[in-house]
Formats: sequence, C-alpha cells, structure tokens
Amino acid sequence: MAIDFIHQHGIRAVSAKRFDASSRKDDACWVVEEETLTIDVEGIGAYTLMWTPTELVAAPCGFTPGDGVLGAGGVPEVLALAAGFAFTEGLFDRLDEIRSLSVCPDNRGVVRLALVDPQRAQVRRRNVVVGSSCGICGGRERVEDVVRGIPPVGDTLRLVPARLDDIMAAMRQRQAVWLATGGTHAAAIFDGDGRVFAMSEDLGRHNALDKVIGQCLLAGVPLAGCGTALTSRVTLEMASKAARAGLELVAAVSAASSLAIEVTERFGITLCGFVRNGRATAFTHGRRLLAEDAVPACGQLCKPLHIA
Repeated sequence: MAIDFIHQHGIRAVSAKRFDASSRKDDACWVVEEETLTIDVEGIGAYTLMWTPTELVAAPCGFTPGDGVLGAGGVPEVLALAAGFAFTEGLFDRLDEIRSLSVCPDNRGVVRLALVDPQRAQVRRRNVVVGSSCGICGGRERVEDVVRGIPPVGDTLRLVPARLDDIMAAMRQRQAVWLATGGTHAAAIFDGDGRVFAMSEDLGRHNALDKVIGQCLLAGVPLAGCGTALTSRVTLEMASKAARAGLELVAAVSAASSLAIEVTERFGITLCGFVRNGRATAFTHGRRLLAEDAVPACGQLCKPLHIA
C-alpha cells in the first residue's frame, strides 16, 4: 500500500544520526506529531489533551444537536476527540445535552463545548492537562468515581475468535501514521459481523478510543452490539471508556490490567487480551466468543465502512 508521507498529517520529518557498531551517518526520520488540544467546557473548566491530529483542523467547524455536524466531509477528527473525551469523562450522556461544540475561529487548538445544563455533568476533574500516556491518576478509591452512573452493557454481540485477527489486520492496514513512524496507537469500532466501520490513531491510546467513540456519537451511529479493537494494553481508563460507550467486547493486542478486568467483569464486557497470531485470551465474559461452526460465514468480513 503506497502512502504519500510528505502530505500525511500527524507526521513530521526530523534529522537524526544513525549509529551502528562501525559507523555513524546522518539520517532523516519520520516522527509522530504531538500537539495540544484544549477543550473549554463552559461553566465547568478546561481540559488540555496531548494529541496527534491526523487530519487538517479546519475552522469554522462545529456541531449542534439540531443541525448536526456543520460542514462537509463527515465528522472532523478534532470534534470527534472533543466529543468522545467529554462523553467518556461523564460530562454528558446524550447528544441533546450539548448546546454547541465548535472549534475556536481564532485558535484551532481550542474546542469550545457548551452544555444545556452544566450542573448535571458528572465532573470528576477540571482544569487539568491530560498526558499522552494516561488520563487517570489517583488511588484505588478513584475507581467508583470513574465508573459512577454507567449501566451494564447489552448482550447481543457474538463472534468467532478468528475474526478478531481479521479485525486487527484491517485496523493495522489503515494506520498510515504508525506505518510511517511506529509511534501511534489505534482503536477501531466493529459490528457483530466483524466489519470495521470507524478507526482512528493517536499518540495516546485513550485519545484513539475517544476519537472513534466521538466519531460515532456525532454521526448518529449507535454503538449497541459493537466492540472495539485496540493496539494497546487495556487499563482502567480504557475499560471505563468502553463501558460508558456501551461496547460489548474489547479486543487488545496487548495485556490487561487487574482493574480493567474488574471493570469489564462488573459491566458485562468481554475483555480479550493478547489478540494475535490466531490466539486470544478472554479474561471476562467469554460467552461472546463462539465455536467456528456456530456462526455462518460472512462475505463482508472486515470490509471497511465509512461514516458519512
């Protein structure tokens, strides 16, 4: 697959020196971009995220429940991240609780979010900088704060384990920034047929998940009966975001933490780690993974679908 890295957003060329056992020479490398995005929530506070913009941040750019996304070309990545973060943070539960969401015309690194009633928001923190590695800190007592008000997920998704490898492969093929830099994580949303219909990548694993959740929210695509695939390990924060979005299955290429296992067990989510090379380890609710002969073959397996 040919990719024009020169015009790829999220990637930057830097000079370097390459050393080996017998020589040193000048070299050039592609590295992942890390920028700041401030989500200014009226009446609550500001949240500054370290993120990777993989597409041009356009202005004007906005969303209202009555008008939907303002502009052409689908859901802008910057709005998807802002909406996904605010949703999984617990600041709103439904789109009609948003009054407006927009990129600041004077500073494209700022998104302004106005809620219908800020007093109803579940505010766990405010005026914070969220690093690219993790967004939750604190002791074990923070667990209840993180998952407060989240209902159990549904129970309709069923997959044969082999489809998880196909989902991972479909996601990896679309990771243009990772292919150039090796420096991003990715998250994808897939349905019960194993079809990937939303995918994002970012320096931060939690940003990648917020992006795809926000993309679906703003596009009006229901997440019931869906799962998420992750290129990262699964921590408390990732598990709680999946639970808040109602995702029934979390499939990760890497390991899971003890708190992630506790949270997914509690909310009825199937958590699979080490999804690679034809294998998967189900830590919780393995009933959603079926024997090969229990599900009819699907000719549309992992065919990429695009949200308009």
